[in-house]
Amino acid sequence: MRLVYVDIDSLRPSHLGCYGYARRTSPNIDEIASHGVVLTQVYTSDAPCLPSRSTFFGGRFGITTGLVNHGGTNADPRPEGPLRLFQRRAQQRSFGEALRSRGMRVVSLSAFPHRHSAYHVWDGFTEMVDTGGDGLGRADGVYSFAERWLRANGADDNWFLHVNLWDPHTPYDTPVEFGFPFADDAPPAWLSPELIARQRSSFGTRSALKPYGLAPTFTWPRGAPEIDGADTWKAWIDGYDVGIAYADAYVGRIVELLDELGVADETAIVVSADHGENQGELGVYGDHQTADEYTCHVPAVICWPGATDGRAGAEISGLVYSVDLAATMLELCGAAVPEGWHGLSFAHELAGDALTGRGSLVLQQGAWSCQRGARWDRWLLLRTHHTGFKDFAAVMLFDLEADPHETEDVAWKHPEVVLQGLGVIETWVRARLGEARTADPLWNVIAEGGPLHAVEYKPDVCAVLRAHGREDDAAVLEDDDGRPRIWIRTP
Repeated sequence: MRLVYVDIDSLRPSHLGCYGYARRTSPNIDEIASHGVVLTQVYTSDAPCLPSRSTFFGGRFGITTGLVNHGGTNADPRPEGPLRLFQRRAQQRSFGEALRSRGMRVVSLSAFPHRHSAYHVWDGFTEMVDTGGDGLGRADGVYSFAERWLRANGADDNWFLHVNLWDPHTPYDTPVEFGFPFADDAPPAWLSPELIARQRSSFGTRSALKPYGLAPTFTWPRGAPEIDGADTWKAWIDGYDVGIAYADAYVGRIVELLDELGVADETAIVVSADHGENQGELGVYGDHQTADEYTCHVPAVICWPGATDGRAGAEISGLVYSVDLAATMLELCGAAVPEGWHGLSFAHELAGDALTGRGSLVLQQGAWSCQRGARWDRWLLLRTHHTGFKDFAAVMLFDLEADPHETEDVAWKHPEVVLQGLGVIETWVRARLGEARTADPLWNVIAEGGPLHAVEYKPDVCAVLRAHGREDDAAVLEDDDGRPRIWIRTP
Protein backbone atom coordinates (compact mmCIF):
# COMPACT_ATOMS: atom_id res chain seq x y z
CA MET A 1 0.00 0.00 0.00
CA ARG A 2 1.32 3.40 -1.05
CA LEU A 3 -0.59 6.61 -0.34
CA VAL A 4 0.27 10.24 -1.11
CA TYR A 5 -1.88 12.78 0.70
CA VAL A 6 -1.49 16.25 -0.82
CA ASP A 7 -2.71 18.82 1.69
CA ILE A 8 -2.97 22.27 0.08
CA ASP A 9 -3.55 25.13 2.50
CA SER A 10 -6.44 27.57 1.89
CA LEU A 11 -7.70 25.76 -1.22
CA ARG A 12 -11.36 26.38 -1.97
CA PRO A 13 -12.85 23.70 -4.23
CA SER A 14 -14.84 26.16 -6.34
CA HIS A 15 -11.54 27.39 -7.85
CA LEU A 16 -10.59 23.98 -9.27
CA GLY A 17 -11.51 22.82 -12.75
CA CYS A 18 -12.81 19.48 -11.48
CA TYR A 19 -15.32 21.44 -9.37
CA GLY A 20 -16.47 23.50 -12.35
CA TYR A 21 -14.17 26.54 -12.29
CA ALA A 22 -13.78 28.19 -15.68
CA ARG A 23 -10.14 29.20 -15.27
CA ARG A 24 -7.46 26.58 -15.91
CA THR A 25 -6.02 26.61 -12.40
CA SER A 26 -5.69 22.87 -11.81
CA PRO A 27 -4.98 20.68 -14.86
CA ASN A 28 -2.98 18.16 -12.83
CA ILE A 29 -5.49 17.82 -10.00
CA ASP A 30 -8.20 17.59 -12.68
CA GLU A 31 -6.27 14.74 -14.30
CA ILE A 32 -6.14 12.89 -10.98
CA ALA A 33 -9.89 13.47 -10.64
CA SER A 34 -10.50 12.06 -14.12
CA HIS A 35 -9.04 8.75 -12.93
CA GLY A 36 -10.69 8.86 -9.52
CA VAL A 37 -13.64 10.53 -7.82
CA VAL A 38 -14.52 14.02 -6.65
CA LEU A 39 -16.41 14.42 -3.38
CA THR A 40 -18.54 17.55 -3.60
CA GLN A 41 -19.65 18.13 0.01
CA VAL A 42 -16.69 17.70 2.35
CA TYR A 43 -16.28 20.24 5.18
CA THR A 44 -13.81 20.78 7.96
CA SER A 45 -15.59 20.75 11.29
CA ASP A 46 -12.99 23.07 12.83
CA ALA A 47 -11.48 26.09 11.13
CA PRO A 48 -8.92 27.41 10.55
CA CYS A 49 -5.52 25.70 10.21
CA LEU A 50 -4.56 24.52 13.70
CA PRO A 51 -8.00 23.25 14.76
CA SER A 52 -8.58 21.70 11.34
CA ARG A 53 -5.41 19.62 11.08
CA SER A 54 -5.64 18.70 14.76
CA THR A 55 -9.09 17.25 14.12
CA PHE A 56 -8.05 15.51 10.89
CA PHE A 57 -4.99 13.77 12.34
CA GLY A 58 -6.42 13.36 15.85
CA GLY A 59 -9.87 12.17 14.85
CA ARG A 60 -11.85 14.25 17.35
CA PHE A 61 -13.76 17.52 17.09
CA GLY A 62 -12.27 20.67 18.62
CA ILE A 63 -15.24 21.15 20.91
CA THR A 64 -14.21 17.88 22.58
CA THR A 65 -10.43 18.32 22.60
CA GLY A 66 -10.70 22.02 23.48
CA LEU A 67 -8.52 23.06 20.54
CA VAL A 68 -10.41 25.80 18.69
CA ASN A 69 -8.12 28.88 18.65
CA HIS A 70 -4.67 29.86 17.38
CA GLY A 71 -3.59 31.26 20.74
CA GLY A 72 -4.46 31.14 24.42
CA THR A 73 -5.55 28.09 26.38
CA ASN A 74 -7.58 26.74 23.49
CA ALA A 75 -4.68 26.56 21.04
CA ASP A 76 -3.60 23.33 22.73
CA PRO A 77 -5.46 20.09 23.38
CA ARG A 78 -6.78 19.70 26.89
CA PRO A 79 -4.26 17.86 29.09
CA GLU A 80 -5.27 14.32 29.93
CA GLY A 81 -4.41 14.94 33.56
CA PRO A 82 -4.37 12.09 36.08
CA LEU A 83 -5.83 9.69 33.51
CA ARG A 84 -2.76 10.04 31.27
CA LEU A 85 -0.98 6.73 30.80
CA PHE A 86 2.62 6.04 29.74
CA GLN A 87 1.58 7.24 26.30
CA ARG A 88 -1.12 9.84 25.80
CA ARG A 89 -4.48 8.45 24.71
CA ALA A 90 -4.54 11.05 21.96
CA GLN A 91 -1.35 9.56 20.51
CA GLN A 92 -2.65 6.01 20.81
CA ARG A 93 -5.73 6.83 18.74
CA SER A 94 -4.13 9.23 16.23
CA PHE A 95 -4.15 8.88 12.45
CA GLY A 96 -0.39 8.30 12.41
CA GLU A 97 -0.50 5.63 15.10
CA ALA A 98 -3.30 3.78 13.30
CA LEU A 99 -1.18 3.50 10.15
CA ARG A 100 1.96 2.74 12.11
CA SER A 101 0.15 -0.12 13.86
CA ARG A 102 -0.69 -1.42 10.40
CA GLY A 103 3.07 -1.61 9.70
CA MET A 104 3.29 1.42 7.43
CA ARG A 105 5.99 4.07 7.28
CA VAL A 106 4.11 7.24 8.15
CA VAL A 107 5.87 10.31 6.74
CA SER A 108 5.05 14.02 6.78
CA LEU A 109 6.71 16.85 4.86
CA SER A 110 5.21 19.98 6.38
CA ALA A 111 6.05 23.35 7.90
CA PHE A 112 2.76 23.35 9.77
CA PRO A 113 3.73 21.76 13.13
CA HIS A 114 6.49 24.32 13.71
CA ARG A 115 4.43 27.24 12.41
CA HIS A 116 1.68 26.54 14.96
CA SER A 117 3.67 24.75 17.71
CA ALA A 118 1.42 21.82 16.87
CA TYR A 119 3.68 18.79 17.01
CA HIS A 120 0.78 16.67 18.25
CA VAL A 121 -0.43 16.36 14.64
CA TRP A 122 2.66 14.17 14.08
CA ASP A 123 1.60 11.69 16.78
CA GLY A 124 2.46 8.21 15.54
CA PHE A 125 4.43 9.39 12.50
CA THR A 126 7.71 7.62 11.87
CA GLU A 127 9.42 10.35 9.80
CA MET A 128 8.77 14.08 10.05
CA VAL A 129 10.43 16.84 8.04
CA ASP A 130 9.94 20.55 8.60
CA THR A 131 10.07 21.97 5.08
CA GLY A 132 10.84 25.44 6.43
CA GLY A 133 9.47 28.90 5.86
CA ASP A 134 6.90 28.69 8.68
CA GLY A 135 4.21 28.00 6.12
CA LEU A 136 5.37 30.66 3.68
CA GLY A 137 7.57 28.31 1.66
CA ARG A 138 6.69 27.76 -1.97
CA ALA A 139 5.79 24.52 -3.72
CA ASP A 140 9.16 24.24 -5.43
CA GLY A 141 10.88 24.08 -2.04
CA VAL A 142 8.44 21.54 -0.63
CA TYR A 143 8.73 19.46 -3.78
CA SER A 144 12.49 19.20 -3.36
CA PHE A 145 11.90 17.32 -0.09
CA ALA A 146 9.23 15.13 -1.68
CA GLU A 147 11.46 14.32 -4.63
CA ARG A 148 14.35 13.24 -2.41
CA TRP A 149 12.10 11.08 -0.25
CA LEU A 150 10.33 9.42 -3.17
CA ARG A 151 13.52 8.73 -5.10
CA ALA A 152 14.96 7.05 -2.01
CA ASN A 153 11.83 5.22 -0.86
CA GLY A 154 9.03 5.45 -3.41
CA ALA A 155 9.62 2.00 -4.92
CA ASP A 156 9.26 0.42 -1.48
CA ASP A 157 5.88 -0.78 -0.31
CA ASN A 158 3.70 0.16 2.62
CA TRP A 159 4.10 3.90 3.13
CA PHE A 160 1.99 7.04 3.64
CA LEU A 161 3.41 10.40 2.54
CA HIS A 162 1.84 13.69 3.63
CA VAL A 163 2.92 16.58 1.39
CA ASN A 164 1.79 20.00 2.63
CA LEU A 165 1.71 22.85 0.05
CA TRP A 166 0.91 26.46 0.94
CA ASP A 167 0.86 28.54 -2.24
CA PRO A 168 -2.83 29.61 -2.26
CA HIS A 169 -2.32 31.09 1.23
CA THR A 170 -1.50 34.77 1.47
CA PRO A 171 0.81 36.52 0.70
CA TYR A 172 0.42 35.95 -3.02
CA ASP A 173 4.11 35.58 -3.86
CA THR A 174 4.23 32.97 -6.61
CA PRO A 175 7.49 33.61 -8.51
CA VAL A 176 7.07 36.21 -11.24
CA GLU A 177 8.88 33.77 -13.54
CA PHE A 178 5.78 31.56 -13.39
CA GLY A 179 4.03 34.23 -15.42
CA PHE A 180 0.53 35.62 -15.38
CA PRO A 181 -1.60 32.79 -16.77
CA PHE A 182 -4.94 34.50 -16.06
CA ALA A 183 -4.12 37.92 -17.46
CA ASP A 184 -6.70 37.50 -20.23
CA ASP A 185 -9.35 35.79 -18.06
CA ALA A 186 -12.20 37.74 -16.53
CA PRO A 187 -12.55 37.38 -12.74
CA PRO A 188 -15.60 35.67 -11.23
CA ALA A 189 -18.58 37.87 -12.05
CA TRP A 190 -20.57 37.48 -8.83
CA LEU A 191 -18.72 40.32 -7.05
CA SER A 192 -20.53 43.31 -8.55
CA PRO A 193 -19.53 46.98 -8.20
CA GLU A 194 -22.59 47.47 -5.99
CA LEU A 195 -21.49 44.69 -3.63
CA ILE A 196 -17.94 46.04 -3.48
CA ALA A 197 -19.32 49.49 -2.56
CA ARG A 198 -21.47 47.91 0.16
CA GLN A 199 -18.49 46.06 1.59
CA ARG A 200 -16.33 49.19 1.57
CA SER A 201 -18.93 50.97 3.67
CA SER A 202 -18.69 48.17 6.22
CA PHE A 203 -15.63 47.07 8.24
CA GLY A 204 -13.66 44.05 9.34
CA THR A 205 -10.31 42.28 9.30
CA ARG A 206 -9.01 41.53 5.78
CA SER A 207 -11.81 43.65 4.33
CA ALA A 208 -12.14 45.30 0.92
CA LEU A 209 -10.52 48.39 2.44
CA LYS A 210 -7.33 46.50 3.31
CA PRO A 211 -7.28 42.83 2.28
CA TYR A 212 -3.53 42.26 2.69
CA GLY A 213 -3.36 42.22 6.48
CA LEU A 214 -1.28 43.89 9.15
CA ALA A 215 1.68 45.10 7.07
CA PRO A 216 1.80 48.93 6.95
CA THR A 217 2.15 49.01 3.17
CA PHE A 218 1.31 46.65 0.32
CA THR A 219 4.45 44.97 -1.03
CA TRP A 220 3.18 41.68 -2.48
CA PRO A 221 4.21 40.87 -6.07
CA ARG A 222 0.61 39.87 -6.82
CA GLY A 223 -2.80 40.89 -5.50
CA ALA A 224 -4.00 44.42 -4.73
CA PRO A 225 -3.78 46.91 -1.83
CA GLU A 226 -7.57 47.24 -1.69
CA ILE A 227 -10.68 46.09 -3.54
CA ASP A 228 -12.35 49.14 -5.02
CA GLY A 229 -13.58 47.96 -8.42
CA ALA A 230 -13.27 45.47 -11.25
CA ASP A 231 -9.54 45.98 -11.85
CA THR A 232 -8.40 45.49 -8.27
CA TRP A 233 -10.80 42.57 -7.84
CA LYS A 234 -9.24 40.92 -10.87
CA ALA A 235 -5.69 41.58 -9.64
CA TRP A 236 -6.59 40.13 -6.26
CA ILE A 237 -8.22 36.95 -7.51
CA ASP A 238 -5.50 36.47 -10.13
CA GLY A 239 -2.99 36.35 -7.27
CA TYR A 240 -4.97 33.62 -5.51
CA ASP A 241 -5.56 31.60 -8.66
CA VAL A 242 -1.88 31.75 -9.66
CA GLY A 243 -1.04 30.32 -6.23
CA ILE A 244 -3.38 27.43 -6.91
CA ALA A 245 -1.87 26.89 -10.35
CA TYR A 246 1.65 26.88 -8.91
CA ALA A 247 0.75 24.27 -6.31
CA ASP A 248 -1.00 22.26 -9.00
CA ALA A 249 2.13 22.29 -11.17
CA TYR A 250 4.05 20.53 -8.40
CA VAL A 251 1.24 18.07 -7.81
CA GLY A 252 1.80 17.18 -11.45
CA ARG A 253 5.52 16.73 -10.82
CA ILE A 254 4.80 14.34 -7.96
CA VAL A 255 2.59 12.26 -10.25
CA GLU A 256 5.26 12.31 -12.97
CA LEU A 257 7.87 11.11 -10.47
CA LEU A 258 5.63 8.25 -9.31
CA ASP A 259 5.27 7.27 -12.96
CA GLU A 260 9.03 7.48 -13.49
CA LEU A 261 9.52 5.18 -10.48
CA GLY A 262 7.04 2.71 -11.95
CA VAL A 263 4.60 2.88 -9.03
CA ALA A 264 1.98 5.37 -10.24
CA ASP A 265 -0.61 2.68 -10.98
CA GLU A 266 -0.15 1.19 -7.51
CA THR A 267 -0.20 4.43 -5.51
CA ALA A 268 -3.31 6.05 -4.09
CA ILE A 269 -3.48 9.85 -4.24
CA VAL A 270 -5.78 12.05 -2.18
CA VAL A 271 -5.85 15.83 -2.67
CA SER A 272 -7.59 17.96 -0.07
CA ALA A 273 -7.09 21.02 2.17
CA ASP A 274 -7.18 22.09 5.78
CA HIS A 275 -9.89 24.65 4.97
CA GLY A 276 -11.17 26.75 2.12
CA GLU A 277 -10.90 30.50 1.62
CA ASN A 278 -13.28 33.44 1.56
CA GLN A 279 -12.74 35.69 -1.42
CA GLY A 280 -15.27 38.44 -0.81
CA GLU A 281 -17.87 36.29 0.90
CA LEU A 282 -19.05 37.94 4.15
CA GLY A 283 -16.67 40.79 3.36
CA VAL A 284 -13.53 38.71 3.97
CA TYR A 285 -10.78 38.56 1.34
CA GLY A 286 -7.95 36.03 1.18
CA ASP A 287 -8.61 34.50 4.59
CA HIS A 288 -10.51 31.90 6.59
CA GLN A 289 -12.26 33.77 9.36
CA THR A 290 -15.72 32.27 9.61
CA ALA A 291 -17.68 29.03 9.99
CA ASP A 292 -19.30 29.48 6.59
CA GLU A 293 -19.40 27.64 3.28
CA TYR A 294 -16.19 29.09 1.90
CA THR A 295 -13.95 28.79 4.92
CA CYS A 296 -15.11 25.25 5.73
CA HIS A 297 -15.83 23.61 2.36
CA VAL A 298 -12.75 21.68 1.20
CA PRO A 299 -11.88 19.73 -1.94
CA ALA A 300 -11.53 15.97 -1.78
CA VAL A 301 -10.17 14.22 -4.87
CA ILE A 302 -9.50 10.51 -4.42
CA CYS A 303 -7.74 8.24 -6.91
CA TRP A 304 -7.36 4.88 -5.18
CA PRO A 305 -6.44 1.72 -7.11
CA GLY A 306 -9.00 -0.95 -6.32
CA ALA A 307 -11.44 1.45 -4.68
CA THR A 308 -12.25 4.05 -7.36
CA ASP A 309 -11.35 2.11 -10.54
CA GLY A 310 -14.93 1.75 -11.72
CA ARG A 311 -15.88 5.34 -10.95
CA ALA A 312 -13.35 7.29 -13.02
CA GLY A 313 -14.34 10.94 -13.22
CA ALA A 314 -17.42 10.56 -11.02
CA GLU A 315 -18.77 13.20 -8.67
CA ILE A 316 -20.08 11.89 -5.37
CA SER A 317 -22.36 13.98 -3.18
CA GLY A 318 -23.24 13.66 0.52
CA LEU A 319 -22.46 15.85 3.53
CA VAL A 320 -19.35 14.59 5.34
CA TYR A 321 -16.61 16.04 7.51
CA SER A 322 -12.96 16.00 6.52
CA VAL A 323 -12.34 13.79 9.56
CA ASP A 324 -14.65 11.29 7.82
CA LEU A 325 -12.23 11.45 4.89
CA ALA A 326 -9.39 10.64 7.31
CA ALA A 327 -11.33 7.64 8.66
CA THR A 328 -11.98 6.48 5.09
CA MET A 329 -8.27 6.69 4.23
CA LEU A 330 -7.47 4.54 7.28
CA GLU A 331 -10.00 1.88 6.32
CA LEU A 332 -8.81 1.77 2.71
CA CYS A 333 -5.27 1.26 4.04
CA GLY A 334 -6.49 -1.71 6.06
CA ALA A 335 -6.11 0.12 9.37
CA ALA A 336 -8.75 0.17 12.05
CA VAL A 337 -10.44 3.49 12.73
CA PRO A 338 -9.43 4.17 16.34
CA GLU A 339 -11.98 3.82 19.09
CA GLY A 340 -13.33 7.20 20.15
CA TRP A 341 -12.90 8.85 16.75
CA HIS A 342 -15.60 11.22 15.55
CA GLY A 343 -14.72 10.42 11.92
CA LEU A 344 -16.92 7.86 10.17
CA SER A 345 -15.53 5.94 7.20
CA PHE A 346 -17.45 5.98 3.92
CA ALA A 347 -15.03 3.63 2.12
CA HIS A 348 -17.76 1.12 1.28
CA GLU A 349 -19.80 3.83 -0.48
CA LEU A 350 -17.21 5.05 -2.99
CA ALA A 351 -18.73 2.80 -5.66
CA GLY A 352 -22.05 4.69 -5.56
CA ASP A 353 -23.33 8.05 -6.75
CA ALA A 354 -23.85 9.48 -3.28
CA LEU A 355 -22.69 8.98 0.27
CA THR A 356 -25.21 8.40 3.01
CA GLY A 357 -23.30 11.12 4.78
CA ARG A 358 -24.71 13.10 7.66
CA GLY A 359 -28.04 14.85 7.62
CA SER A 360 -26.41 18.05 8.83
CA LEU A 361 -23.00 19.36 9.81
CA VAL A 362 -21.90 21.80 12.48
CA LEU A 363 -18.90 23.93 11.52
CA GLN A 364 -16.82 25.89 14.01
CA GLN A 365 -14.44 28.88 14.01
CA GLY A 366 -12.50 30.12 17.02
CA ALA A 367 -9.38 31.94 15.79
CA TRP A 368 -10.87 34.90 13.88
CA SER A 369 -14.39 34.93 15.33
CA CYS A 370 -16.34 32.69 17.67
CA GLN A 371 -18.94 31.28 15.39
CA ARG A 372 -20.74 28.05 14.56
CA GLY A 373 -22.47 27.17 11.33
CA ALA A 374 -25.21 24.66 10.64
CA ARG A 375 -25.03 23.26 7.11
CA TRP A 376 -27.94 21.19 5.80
CA ASP A 377 -30.01 20.91 2.64
CA ARG A 378 -29.74 24.29 0.88
CA TRP A 379 -29.14 26.22 4.08
CA LEU A 380 -26.29 27.72 6.03
CA LEU A 381 -27.11 29.23 9.43
CA LEU A 382 -24.37 31.13 11.27
CA ARG A 383 -24.56 31.69 15.03
CA THR A 384 -21.98 34.28 16.06
CA HIS A 385 -20.88 34.72 19.68
CA HIS A 386 -17.87 36.98 18.98
CA THR A 387 -17.87 38.87 15.68
CA GLY A 388 -14.10 39.10 15.37
CA PHE A 389 -14.80 42.83 14.82
CA LYS A 390 -16.77 42.26 11.65
CA ASP A 391 -20.30 43.41 10.84
CA PHE A 392 -22.08 40.18 11.79
CA ALA A 393 -25.50 39.75 13.33
CA ALA A 394 -25.86 37.11 16.04
CA VAL A 395 -27.91 34.92 13.68
CA MET A 396 -27.53 34.92 9.90
CA LEU A 397 -29.15 32.61 7.37
CA PHE A 398 -28.17 32.05 3.74
CA ASP A 399 -29.93 30.12 1.00
CA LEU A 400 -26.93 28.68 -0.82
CA GLU A 401 -28.93 27.52 -3.83
CA ALA A 402 -30.37 30.96 -4.52
CA ASP A 403 -27.38 32.91 -3.18
CA PRO A 404 -24.24 30.77 -3.35
CA HIS A 405 -21.91 33.59 -2.27
CA GLU A 406 -23.79 34.56 0.90
CA THR A 407 -24.67 38.09 -0.18
CA GLU A 408 -28.19 38.25 1.34
CA ASP A 409 -28.95 37.38 4.95
CA VAL A 410 -32.51 35.98 4.87
CA ALA A 411 -32.91 35.10 8.56
CA TRP A 412 -35.77 37.59 8.92
CA LYS A 413 -37.65 35.90 6.05
CA HIS A 414 -37.47 32.33 7.36
CA PRO A 415 -37.96 32.13 11.15
CA GLU A 416 -38.85 28.45 10.95
CA VAL A 417 -35.58 27.66 9.17
CA VAL A 418 -33.65 29.75 11.71
CA LEU A 419 -35.16 27.69 14.54
CA GLN A 420 -34.25 24.48 12.71
CA GLY A 421 -30.64 25.58 12.25
CA LEU A 422 -30.29 26.73 15.85
CA GLY A 423 -31.66 23.36 16.90
CA VAL A 424 -29.03 21.56 14.81
CA ILE A 425 -26.27 23.50 16.55
CA GLU A 426 -27.73 23.18 20.05
CA THR A 427 -28.24 19.42 19.74
CA TRP A 428 -24.69 18.91 18.46
CA VAL A 429 -23.11 21.14 21.11
CA ARG A 430 -24.94 19.44 23.96
CA ALA A 431 -23.94 15.99 22.72
CA ARG A 432 -20.28 16.90 22.29
CA LEU A 433 -19.97 18.75 25.60
CA GLY A 434 -21.72 15.88 27.35
CA GLU A 435 -19.09 13.56 25.93
CA ALA A 436 -16.23 15.86 26.96
CA ARG A 437 -17.77 16.72 30.34
CA THR A 438 -16.41 20.22 30.13
CA ALA A 439 -17.41 23.78 29.29
CA ASP A 440 -17.79 25.15 25.77
CA PRO A 441 -14.29 26.12 24.53
CA LEU A 442 -15.64 29.06 22.51
CA TRP A 443 -16.82 30.68 25.73
CA ASN A 444 -13.35 30.27 27.18
CA VAL A 445 -11.87 31.98 24.11
CA ILE A 446 -14.21 34.91 24.72
CA ALA A 447 -13.37 34.95 28.44
CA GLU A 448 -9.65 35.21 27.61
CA GLY A 449 -10.25 38.29 25.49
CA GLY A 450 -11.44 36.92 22.16
CA PRO A 451 -10.13 35.00 19.15
CA LEU A 452 -6.41 35.51 18.72
CA HIS A 453 -6.24 37.02 15.25
CA ALA A 454 -9.24 39.29 15.69
CA VAL A 455 -7.67 40.81 18.79
CA GLU A 456 -4.39 41.26 16.92
CA TYR A 457 -6.14 43.02 14.03
CA LYS A 458 -8.54 45.28 15.95
CA PRO A 459 -6.19 48.33 16.15
CA ASP A 460 -5.47 47.98 12.44
CA VAL A 461 -9.18 47.89 11.57
CA CYS A 462 -9.69 51.10 13.54
CA ALA A 463 -6.71 52.73 11.80
CA VAL A 464 -8.03 51.76 8.38
CA LEU A 465 -11.43 53.28 9.17
CA ARG A 466 -9.76 56.51 10.24
CA ALA A 467 -7.65 56.54 7.08
CA HIS A 468 -10.90 56.49 5.12
CA GLY A 469 -12.39 59.36 7.11
CA ARG A 470 -14.62 57.19 9.27
CA GLU A 471 -13.66 58.52 12.69
CA ASP A 472 -17.06 57.81 14.26
CA ASP A 473 -17.01 54.17 13.14
CA ALA A 474 -13.46 53.76 14.46
CA ALA A 475 -14.44 55.20 17.85
CA VAL A 476 -17.37 52.80 18.14
CA LEU A 477 -15.21 49.85 17.17
CA GLU A 478 -12.57 50.73 19.77
CA ASP A 479 -15.18 50.09 22.47
CA ASP A 480 -16.48 46.94 20.77
CA ASP A 481 -16.09 43.75 22.82
CA GLY A 482 -17.06 41.46 19.96
CA ARG A 483 -20.68 40.93 20.95
CA PRO A 484 -22.98 41.13 17.93
CA ARG A 485 -24.83 44.44 17.98
CA ILE A 486 -27.82 42.93 16.20
CA TRP A 487 -29.63 39.65 16.87
CA ILE A 488 -31.26 39.29 13.45
CA ARG A 489 -30.80 41.90 10.73
CA THR A 490 -34.06 43.13 9.25
CA PRO A 491 -34.63 45.08 6.02
